[in-house]
Amino acid sequence: MRLGFLFLSSSSSSVVGSSISRSIVRPAPSLLLHRPFHFIPNRTTTYSNRFQFSPRTTLTASASSMASTFKPEQARVPPALQLPSPPITKFKIGLCQLSVTADKERNIVHARAAIEEAAEKGAKLVVLPEIWNSPYSNDSFPIYAEDIDAGPDASPSTAMLSEAARLLKITIVGGSIPERSGDKLYNTCCVFDADGKLKAKHRKIHLFDIDIPGKITFKESQTLTAGETPTVVDTEVGRIGIGICYDIRFQELAMLYAARGAHLICYPGAFNMTTGPLHWELLQRARAVDNQLYVATCAPARDVGGGYVAWGHSTLIGPFGEVLATTEHDEAIIISEIDYSQIDLRRTNLPLEKQRRGDLYQLVDVQRSSSQ
Repeated sequence: MRLGFLFLSSSSSSVVGSSISRSIVRPAPSLLLHRPFHFIPNRTTTYSNRFQFSPRTTLTASASSMASTFKPEQARVPPALQLPSPPITKFKIGLCQLSVTADKERNIVHARAAIEEAAEKGAKLVVLPEIWNSPYSNDSFPIYAEDIDAGPDASPSTAMLSEAARLLKITIVGGSIPERSGDKLYNTCCVFDADGKLKAKHRKIHLFDIDIPGKITFKESQTLTAGETPTVVDTEVGRIGIGICYDIRFQELAMLYAARGAHLICYPGAFNMTTGPLHWELLQRARAVDNQLYVATCAPARDVGGGYVAWGHSTLIGPFGEVLATTEHDEAIIISEIDYSQIDLRRTNLPLEKQRRGDLYQLVDVQRSSSQ
């Protein structure tokens, strides 16, 4: 049974509608749940006559011994980067779960209103859904595609994102839109900083090609080309890794982002009604807890009359795998807090990086290896 409370907006945009500000915010688990990881130096904590935990000093010595044997520094090739000090350690994030129509101009105006509302509520980082300016279909991608590199006239969707970021002084992870580049189409996410400058452009690496008989068949590769580059970007709200929807299924990409020092991974996505109930939250929590960082997802609102029906459930996950905030399938703006000090805490509680078996396995970052 899921417990939480409804967050109701005190004001909402007339364009967005009152329902857009409804979300469920789940409190973080009680610290009592984590007490077994907090040991007091020079004392022995006794839980029964049979079981005792040794002092922290003994654990530290044991960890050092394991590290020399396991060679954890060799588990990442090149070695993992140290987690950078972010410009800001605590801030609010806004996840805008939007309805999407066949009217592109309406979608752009609607998205801007949601961004403005999230900023009014204090969000310093705003995330949009996957394919928010177009219906999600292979037929629509070529029609709605924009040439992002050709400038604002050729890409009204990203022009809006740039202007909104600049005027509101926020960072925007702009969901994704169909991008035209030469004779190719991509599913592309653009990241804008508070000056309105394009900081990064992520093209979906893993294309959504699935066939579940009697449930869903969809092949993005019929129209889209796969991206070739993992994306990690330094922003005014920390180092962010970017994935799009199906990218979340591939744990190697998230591991690579963690090894590059990401504080947060953002996945604009549109899981469907078959895999959404089974895998959407599961995958988010897995990516977060395996890599001990924050994971934010943002999906379109559900349109049962559309050709592709999205699951919704945009969510923020903490570095211990806890659901910090989520919503259902209707339009909503989720406002929640990110506190990067929790990353250090969880990595101290569970020192996975020091316990990796570099003597048995390796994650090779091909891009970093080639550049060195």
